[in-house]
Amino acid sequence: MSLATLDGTLSRVVPGFAGVQKVSKFGTGQSNPTYLITAASGRYVLRSKPPGDLLPSAHAVDREFRVMQALAGSGVPVPRVLHLADAATSPSGRAFFVMEYLDGRIFWDPALPEVAQDARAAIYDAMNVALAGLHDVDTAAVGLSDFGKPGNYFARQLDRWGRQYMASVAAPTPDMARIMAWLEQAMPPDDGQVALVHGDWRLDNMIFARDKPEILGVLDWELSTLGHPLADLAYQCMQWRLPNDGRMRGLGGIDRAAHGLPTEAEYVAAYCARRGLPMIDNWAFYLVFAFFRLAAILAGVGARADSGNASNPDQARAYGQAVPVLATLALRVTRDGP
Repeated sequence: MSLATLDGTLSRVVPGFAGVQKVSKFGTGQSNPTYLITAASGRYVLRSKPPGDLLPSAHAVDREFRVMQALAGSGVPVPRVLHLADAATSPSGRAFFVMEYLDGRIFWDPALPEVAQDARAAIYDAMNVALAGLHDVDTAAVGLSDFGKPGNYFARQLDRWGRQYMASVAAPTPDMARIMAWLEQAMPPDDGQVALVHGDWRLDNMIFARDKPEILGVLDWELSTLGHPLADLAYQCMQWRLPNDGRMRGLGGIDRAAHGLPTEAEYVAAYCARRGLPMIDNWAFYLVFAFFRLAAILAGVGARADSGNASNPDQARAYGQAVPVLATLALRVTRDGP
């Protein structure tokens, strides 16, 4: 798509938009290619489906747009969305949306080496506040009561990501097969909890203010749905267990107290207190599910690199190679408990 075509399109549909000057691709996104648009009227972000053959239900930019539009004014920090184009109306033939550009900080290392030791806990607490707030959103009031399917969320998700994983690999590894079997056997009964879940709740999917521990916007809502809130909590708590070795962004091996960071137990307790929840039963199941789900997602990312559809091919291959690490950590929880 030429700059002139993009300028003409956005000038018609985004109020106040004018004068595209430059479009540059962010190098960090893996699922949906994301671009910074610099225009005479300001800076904007465009997020698009990738080219090529895609897995069913993947790269749902329309869902991202819908949920961020619904959450505007809810207290959950999200960027302001400006326009959604489906494949039929997009000049590129690929669905995309445009949102405001937020000028802030993204923290890629959960150990927060660039932040003063005594300021790190507040950043984690801001994430905790936002997560509890997200799960307390009245989905009917914001128009999202139909944003997910009824029934046991974990059963549905295990089926979905099991199928996605099998579609991404020639054959399942023995470890992944054991994990899927364990999850089926250990699945707790449906307790009826339903909330809007983000699906990828982690530090580097948030933009923080430059001068204080305030979240300006939560990004990457592609996997959001109506589901069980403990799925989001367990997904974030994987970071306390993942290695911090350059290939993966975790807190494994990090002295939390020395770094001014909360422990996993402290983070979970703060979340439960904010939502008025009791102690969590079956925490091992939720953690193992989180590891499995991420492994299935990353297997798909690696498959896109092999097929030439990855936004960042080298990084995508590295993510694909992380699947055995995730499987090992999941099996450790099945053996040793949380």
